[in-house]
Amino acid sequence: MSGGVDSSLAAALLTEAGYDVIGITMGLWAEESTERRRRICCSLEGVDDARRVCHNLGIPFYVLNFEPEFQNHVIDYFCQEYSRGRTPNPCLACNDKIKFELLLKMALASGADYLATGHYARIESSQGRYRLLKGIDSAKDQSYVLYTVGQAQLKHLLFPLGEYRKDGVRRMAAERGLHTYDKDESQEICFIPDGNYGSFLIQCIHPVPGEIVDLGGRVLGRHRGIAFYTIGQRRGLGIAAEEPLYVLRIDAQTNTLVVGPEAELFSDTLLASKVNFISGQPPPRDIEVEAKIRYRSAGEKAVLSPQGELFQLRFHQPQRAITPGQAVVFYHGDEVLGGGIIEKAI
Repeated sequence: MSGGVDSSLAAALLTEAGYDVIGITMGLWAEESTERRRRICCSLEGVDDARRVCHNLGIPFYVLNFEPEFQNHVIDYFCQEYSRGRTPNPCLACNDKIKFELLLKMALASGADYLATGHYARIESSQGRYRLLKGIDSAKDQSYVLYTVGQAQLKHLLFPLGEYRKDGVRRMAAERGLHTYDKDESQEICFIPDGNYGSFLIQCIHPVPGEIVDLGGRVLGRHRGIAFYTIGQRRGLGIAAEEPLYVLRIDAQTNTLVVGPEAELFSDTLLASKVNFISGQPPPRDIEVEAKIRYRSAGEKAVLSPQGELFQLRFHQPQRAITPGQAVVFYHGDEVLGGGIIEKAI
């Protein structure tokens, strides 16, 4: 429970359905200051809100400390990927390693049957097999960040909000007297509350300035460290040109940014690593899928092909700014087939 409306209503719905519910908030990340230790994720306000909701529902509430694990699996990963010129999604790492691995194992070891969250996604089961589906509310669907789960995890997961839309969730929370019903949405990256990636990264990496070159290798200027740039970026390059220039490639080996016109941002093929298939059974041959290369992007038709330890995805239409480090997730209609990490665009 983050202290937001989604997890609050999820707890209320499960309580009403007759489940024996325990509320849990994870202590993940705190910021040291000269005055006090300020908890960023989840915030002290969030912890208090979650505790108050549990009190109103008459269920136990606990805060579990996962700070060392969060540092190792999320913060360090976040900084290392940026230092390699890649653009990570820390929410994926948190779900994969913290929520649906460490926390789920702890819950099951404590005697719980399920771990429930406020994610907007659905689970269907038939004859002992489980499918992960998009949430009913397409504007809030969070199936993209859940592609790392498998059969063993889905068996013990509950997503009570998958059948509802956000406006309905707020209304139901208000009807139940949950004070979180009108609480603002949480920020995208919980451990960077001000959204300033640069100021955060400067604390954990040592940026090395390098050259900005065009497609012909001509030096156009200097960058302040590859960690501060991402594929498709236009602003903040500090170079003058007759036409707008965008970051096309980030070469960590040579510490170089390659820039060029927007038309060069489009690619029709990518290679993905660390691919997980929710069924547990990778396709033995090429299959048609719809694929998303970022959380808020639309699904695009593509052909998925095994390539040894990697998978190749060839889109029917070229895609803009395919970004190494981001996730690509494969769908068949509403069903999530799986996903992986983008290694490179071709």
